[in-house]
Amino acid sequence: MNRTPIQRSPVILAGAAALAVSLLGATAAHAQGQQDFSKVEIKTTKLANNFYTLEGQGGTIGVLAGADGVFMVDDEFAPLTGKIVAAIKQISNEPIKFVVNTHVHGDHTGGNENLGKMGVTIVARENLRYRLIHPNAGANGQPGVPAPSLALPVITYDSPITFHMNGEEVQLIPIPRAHTDGDTMVRFVNDDIIMSGDFYRSIQYPNIDRANGGSLNGMLDGLGQILARSGPNTRIVPGHGPMVNRNEVMAHRDMILAIRGRVAKLIEEGKTQEEVLAAKPTADYDAKVPNSAETTQRFVTQLYAELKPAK
Repeated sequence: MNRTPIQRSPVILAGAAALAVSLLGATAAHAQGQQDFSKVEIKTTKLANNFYTLEGQGGTIGVLAGADGVFMVDDEFAPLTGKIVAAIKQISNEPIKFVVNTHVHGDHTGGNENLGKMGVTIVARENLRYRLIHPNAGANGQPGVPAPSLALPVITYDSPITFHMNGEEVQLIPIPRAHTDGDTMVRFVNDDIIMSGDFYRSIQYPNIDRANGGSLNGMLDGLGQILARSGPNTRIVPGHGPMVNRNEVMAHRDMILAIRGRVAKLIEEGKTQEEVLAAKPTADYDAKVPNSAETTQRFVTQLYAELKPAK
């Protein structure tokens, strides 16, 4: 863990929503795909006495509130910051102290700069910080745009770290090379809640972002970490999709293993990627997994790339 001091001057949220709204125009250009966020509404769900989830457009946000201030998990897209801050103000008048990013993608980190301007301390894996500074090229081959300094984590870590806030023990557990190479699982010990980020989703097939350092084995290991730290009453909040319990995570892992085995067998038989896709190795899961043809193809193609022997 870097020895960055974690104390920051308090941010008074009276008027913070107005500040964030004033930032929207300046940061809207950073939103992926130039989407229209004007009609997005933030849904707040209370899961425990002082823990809430926020859902707008992008990854699910976690909010731990109390007298010590607000601890956030992820922050969706930049143009939604005003609405997100306003939703948090309905929960607590205390300042937002920290936000942890579960991985690098813009639907989880897009609000970083806005929150940084408000004095919020951003926390994440060292690899995530590196990828914000050194983003991959765009689909059109154009160089990626580095994140501004205020969007960067100021506390980074590569081993588990713990925050003690609002009577809660918040564990940040690195998950190496899973969805990306900067994933973190966030565990709220007393509330018995786990947030996985995108190495587990309860909708669609998995997404192994190989371009950002993700890997099949890392994703399986990450699911194993959820199972190792969860019990029958643990509430597991995925990066996307409805909350689940450990049985559903176990079924998800078993599905990955089954499809991996089928793709590996087809590769051993000398099948090309196109032939593997044509064999439909996911067929008996398709009706059970809320998905699309695009995510099915993406997952099988990623498995093929992971399992195909290097020449």
